[in-house]
Amino acid sequence: MRSFRQFALASAMAVALGTVFAGGIASAQPAPAAPTDAAPYTAEDAAAVLDARLAALKTVLRLTPDQEKLWPPVEASIRDAVKGAIERREKRLSAPPPATVLDVLGNVAAAEQARGKALANFVEAAKPFVASLTPAQRNRIPTFLGVHDNGQQPNTSELWIFEEEE
Repeated sequence: MRSFRQFALASAMAVALGTVFAGGIASAQPAPAAPTDAAPYTAEDAAAVLDARLAALKTVLRLTPDQEKLWPPVEASIRDAVKGAIERREKRLSAPPPATVLDVLGNVAAAEQARGKALANFVEAAKPFVASLTPAQRNRIPTFLGVHDNGQQPNTSELWIFEEEE
């Protein structure tokens, strides 16, 4: 019986000491740093990202001098699409919240219509340029733009030229 009491007492002391030491160890560790707010994403940041993407697209395609001549309308149409996306985002953020579900759906329809028009403008501007590309160059475009040949059409809001709208 004595050994059982000794065992019980030793166990209780071990638990008590473990609790004290564990608490002491836990309290001795510094508290995790509070998350810092990231700097706001600025218009300058967006412009830099767009410039980098356009430069990267040209680099990926390795344009010939003749193809370079056809590039400006493509770039202009992309810049116009991004500008429109930014304007729609700013308008949406400054507007009062939609009052009804029909207002929400109307906003979605207007945004889809605007993105569709911008995308159609891009396609028209890109046709002469894409016609000048080699098959190898044309194969590089879908992946870079985020369009895949898996039979599924991307939503316009998922294309990087419209991401500033989100």
